[in-house]
Order: sequence, then C-alpha cells, then structure tokens
Amino acid sequence: MENKGKYYLTTAIAYTSGKPHIGNNYEIVLADSIARFKRKEGYDVFFQTGTDEHGQKIELKAAEAGVTPKEFVDDVAGTIRGLCDLLNISYDKFIRTTDDYHEKQVQKIFKRLYNQGDIYKGSYEGLYCTPCESFWTESQLVDGKCPDCGREVKPAREEAYFFRMSKYADRLIRHINEHPEFIQPVSRKNEMMNNFLLPGLQDLCVSRSSFKWGIPVDFDEKHVIYVWLDALSNYITGIGYDADGGSSEQYKKLWPADLHLIGKDIIRFHTIYWPIFLMALGEELPKQIFGHPWLLMNNDKMSKSKGNVIYADDLADYFGVDAVRYYVLHEMPYENDGNATWELIAERLNSDLANTLGNLVNRTISMSNKYFGGIVADKGVQLNPNDSLIDEDLKKTITGTYAKVVAKMADLRVADAITEIFGIFKRCNKYIDETEPWVLAKDEAKADRLSTVLYNLVEGIVIGASLLEPYMPETAQKIAAQLNASLRDFDELEKFGLYESGTKVTEQPEILFARLDMKEVAQKEEELRLAMIAANAGEEQTEGEAAVIDIEAKEEITYDDFAKMQFQVGEIISCEAVPKSKKLLCSQVRVGSQVRQIVSGIKANYTPEEMVGKKVMVLVNLKPAKLAGVISEGMLLCAEDAEGNLALVTPEKEMPAGAEIC
Repeated sequence: MENKGKYYLTTAIAYTSGKPHIGNNYEIVLADSIARFKRKEGYDVFFQTGTDEHGQKIELKAAEAGVTPKEFVDDVAGTIRGLCDLLNISYDKFIRTTDDYHEKQVQKIFKRLYNQGDIYKGSYEGLYCTPCESFWTESQLVDGKCPDCGREVKPAREEAYFFRMSKYADRLIRHINEHPEFIQPVSRKNEMMNNFLLPGLQDLCVSRSSFKWGIPVDFDEKHVIYVWLDALSNYITGIGYDADGGSSEQYKKLWPADLHLIGKDIIRFHTIYWPIFLMALGEELPKQIFGHPWLLMNNDKMSKSKGNVIYADDLADYFGVDAVRYYVLHEMPYENDGNATWELIAERLNSDLANTLGNLVNRTISMSNKYFGGIVADKGVQLNPNDSLIDEDLKKTITGTYAKVVAKMADLRVADAITEIFGIFKRCNKYIDETEPWVLAKDEAKADRLSTVLYNLVEGIVIGASLLEPYMPETAQKIAAQLNASLRDFDELEKFGLYESGTKVTEQPEILFARLDMKEVAQKEEELRLAMIAANAGEEQTEGEAAVIDIEAKEEITYDDFAKMQFQVGEIISCEAVPKSKKLLCSQVRVGSQVRQIVSGIKANYTPEEMVGKKVMVLVNLKPAKLAGVISEGMLLCAEDAEGNLALVTPEKEMPAGAEIC
C-alpha cells in the first residue's frame, strides 16, 4: 500500500474523577476504528489518547478518599488505561497531564501568553460548576443550573488570570467560514457560531487560586493553571511541542492534527478556546474537530443509582470485546444520540454477528470439509447462463464495497461503513440460497460447480473480513485463520480471486458468536443493576411505584414546641465513614461561621464523596450525643420512602450556609 503521509488523530483525554462507563468508552473505540482504517489505507498514523488529571473536583475526591491527589489519579488513570487495553485500542501515545514534560510545557505556554499580553491578572466573580470546572453568568444557566451538566452552581469570587478571547474572535470566525470542514457535524458549527462567537466572547479565566491541585503558575505560585488551558495543550505537548521554539521533529511532522475526536458536550472548548490558544501561540489549527453524539442507556443518561450505567468490562466479559465494539460503532447515529441496553446488544449479536456473519463462516467451512475434505479450489465453472449472472453479481457486490466504505469513512460515517461491509456477508448468504450447494453435492457431474461456489464464498468472506478488521480486529483475524488466509491490504480489495486455489481450511470451524438466550441476558443485566444500586444507593433517588406514602401520625405539638427547634442551612465540606460502623457517616458541616460535626445513619444511601458540597437542612440545637464513639453536634434532615431509602432535605434554591429555616 502506497504511503499517503501522516495522519494525527486524538481523542479528548478522560477526566480521572472515576471509572468511565461505556458511553465514555464509545469515543475511544470510534477513534480506534478510524486509526486502524487509516493505517490500512496507507497513512502513517499517530493516535494519541490519555487522561486529564488536575482540578478542584479531583482534589476534593482525593481528600474524601484519604489519599493524595496524585495517588488518586494514578489509580483512576490505571483503570482508564486498562479499559483501553481491554477494548483493543491501538493508541500510539497515552498522555497524562501529570507527566513532567507536559506540566513544564504548560507553564511555558502560560508564561509566553502572559509576556505577550494575551493573559492578564484580574479577579473573577461568577457562578462556578465544580464538576465541569467552569464559571458561568446568570444568563448562561439553564433552569438555574450548569448548562453543560445540569448540576448546581455556586457563587465564587477569586483573583485570577484571564485570556483576551475577543482579540482573536474575528480571526476564528473567518477561519470557520473559510474552512467548512473544520467543525463537524454542521449542527455543531452552527451552535458555536450562533450561541458563542457571533454574540461576542468574554475574556476567559485561565487560573485558579482557591485550590492547589493543578500546574502552578511558575511566576505566581498561589495560582494554578485552569484545567482547560492545561488539558487542551496535551494535543501538542504529547508530540513534542516546545513553547520556547525547540519543538521536536515529531511535532513538526504531525502538527496540525488531522482530527480531534470529542464528545458534543465539550465542543465549545475545542472549537473556540483551543483554536484561539493556538492562534496566540502562532501555531496552525487542527484540520477537523468532530463532536460525536452521546450513547444513552434506554434513552436516558447513565446514572449509578438508577442502575442503568453500563461498563465496558461487564459487557466484554459477557458478550465479548468485538461484539461490544460492533454495537457501539454500528448503532451510534452520525449526529443524534444513540441508545444501548443489554437487550439491544444481545439482539444485534444474535442477528448480525451470530446469524449473518458467524453462521456464514461456519457453513462455508463445514461444507468445504464435508464435500472436498477442506480443500477450496477455484474451478471457474458455471453450468448455465444463470450461474454466470449470479457469480458476476456476487463479485460485483464484493469488489465494489471497498470504494463505498472509503467514501463513508472519509465523512466519518463509521456506522454506515460497517453496514456496507455487512452487505458482503448478506450477499454471500443470499448466494448460498441461490446456488444451493447441498443440491449440487448430490450430482457428481456438478462437483466442479460446487467447488467454484465454495471458492467464491471463501473469497468473499476473506475480502469482507479484511474490510472488517479496523472495527472488529480479533474477529477478522479469527476468520482469516480458519480459512488459512491472510487479511489483505486495502489495495487488493477490488480484485476477486486472490485466495490461493487448493488451500485447505480448518477442520473444526470455531463458532465466532454463539446465540444468546434473551432470558439469561435479562437475568445478568438485572443482577448487575441491583448490585450497582446497592453499591451506589442515594446518588440519585429513583422513582418509586407509588407517588405518596402514609405514615403513622405523632402527637400534636404547639408552635412553642416547634419554635424551640433551630433549623439552618448547612454546607457539607467533608465527610468520611465512621470506622466499624455499617450505617454511619461523619460529616463536617459549615453552618454560618461555625463548623459542626454531625453523624448520620445514611451510609446505605450516600457515599462520603457524594455528601461533599451538598447544602442540607440541619437541626443545630440538638443536644450533642456520642454515636459509635463519635460526637455528633446536630442532625441532618432526610426524607424516607416506603422501602427505607433516604434522601437529604436540600433547599430548592441556592442559599448561603447558615440561612435560617423557618
């Protein structure tokens, strides 16, 4: 295959706040299929992925876990990399933003931008979303919450450094208009232009001083560099960029990136902030940024407490790695969100993988062994004009597929490309019905025709498997091994008849995909769902069957009785499990200017990390008591349903810690 030059492909780097679910893993599988396809096309591919490891959220989670931030991210980064390896991801570089070379270059980038006047020092006051590491204005909120993740935001004010975004806005608008391929799909481009660029860009906060877990600003060390300037720079630091002008030969070869593959939720950071940073550095912009849709579970966002989160390792353990890869690649629309359930995956495995593909390979090998001792020979025999028409139509379908797949992949329409490939296998199955090998086998005079039919089937399967390799690499290799063939280079896929006549196939064909019993699939899914709910109870309250419940009424009290109780809003600033207790959590709760220690029996419904940051209703004048050897200085109020599930009582609107509840 002729070398077509370099192709530099990246994914967004995964945030190390926890184990990613299959919706997160979809992106890396999609990128891997593109990288593998480009390699087979003849490109010199460099595929980079990795982990984003700084920020306030990680600092808080590490504190809750009782470890250092570095220990925390080391563990999660290992999990993320392990999932990549499990899914057979052929990355060339796995970058971590805690890598020493990356941190040094980010400091250089920050200082350079500051020295040239693109970054200046000021102060910031706004509404901050900790999970997204983003500041928002009141007008940008959706129903009073973060427009990206839907979580609560909190007022924040701090000294910060800012980047002059507006300085480069007109230049970016021109670039987008002059390069229609730059942002894909087109709907993402329209969203960025209409919602952000055309109304006018505000200067961007690029440092924080309210937490420490980040790359220090080396000339002002009470500041750490804001996560997006840090994380986005990985695309150049990972290949040898040097802000002082000494960039590596690898960088000079690979940059600009040919494709940044990212989720639609972070399209703004990649299509506005990142290009402007590059402009300020005097570097070329990436050639294309593709914002893929989300993979949902039963048309809903995945949530641990709902039990609807699907993890790649659970799926791979049950269905197999290539079945998982096939589903997420084939079932994800180009632009709209996709949907996954265990039932849908099982149905697709049974229909496409077990029936269409697996059964075809098994039947072809079995007939070759039964009728010719496994020898596949091309006799070139057609007994009548209809045989010739059938054979030519089969060959035309098979040899014409490569060009169709290339066209689909050029537009990143991966699901459509896979559909074209499976068109080969469907046509081969139809060819079996048309030629009826079992009928030919009854007449010795038709033995050469039967041999020709089986040869044509094997040749078609080899071509189909060679095209399938980027998407299902293990399956493609298994097919080729059973046919005693090699997977072909792409420049050989428009030729029919390259399978060496006289080759012997395996004697015992391996079942590629066994059909699954749908009842057993449902049982396995339910087991995992219940285990997940038990492990993560309380993260989000699931809907009960009844809208209301009745409880036994207590004795009436007077207003004076009620007035004796003092209720205030508290903010949980830290939380940990009480040692040797199965039920208790110990929270440090800020109420006004004081911090109270409160022990609560809610361990079955909340994990310590879920408690931190919540605004809660506190009974503050309850006499202190010792619970499991720990002093408790108040009570957190909760609601309880008929099953005993608890939910903390929280204010409907944002209220300061210490606000009186009356």
